[in-house]
Amino acid sequence: MKSKRSLLTAAMLWFTATAVSFAASAHMGTWKLDESKSKLAPGGGKNTSVTYTQAKDDKVMLKVDGVDKDGKPVHWTWVGRFDGKPYKITGASDVDSMAMKMVNDHVNELTSMKDGKVLITGTVTVAKDGKSRVVKTTMTDASGKKHTDKAYYTKE
Repeated sequence: MKSKRSLLTAAMLWFTATAVSFAASAHMGTWKLDESKSKLAPGGGKNTSVTYTQAKDDKVMLKVDGVDKDGKPVHWTWVGRFDGKPYKITGASDVDSMAMKMVNDHVNELTSMKDGKVLITGTVTVAKDGKSRVVKTTMTDASGKKHTDKAYYTKE
């Protein structure tokens, strides 16, 4: 009986710690693109607003607004965990899933795919003061050419 209670207590603590770590994540909140500091690949789209919120089942919801390479508005959503496993993206035409892995409290690695093929890799690094972040990505376009972006964001 004691061991069952200990296991239950340990499981409850783990779930609580997991929920708290997502809620307290430096990534949570709304981020706005600072184009003047960013170095974006020419001819590509851009994410102008990115919002991280807590979702159900200890997952995080990521909502992104921006423009595509032709300047048309885009909006896509990702709901998943920072566990390195791919989760579905809805609303994006160039990718259909993304995996995010927590490296530490301020850094996530990302991998975006289309039909299982990796198209984008990168890192999302939140500054120690939590007021800004840098997203460095390497993308492969339809012709196989690689492009690198360095996007700066400020927290709202």
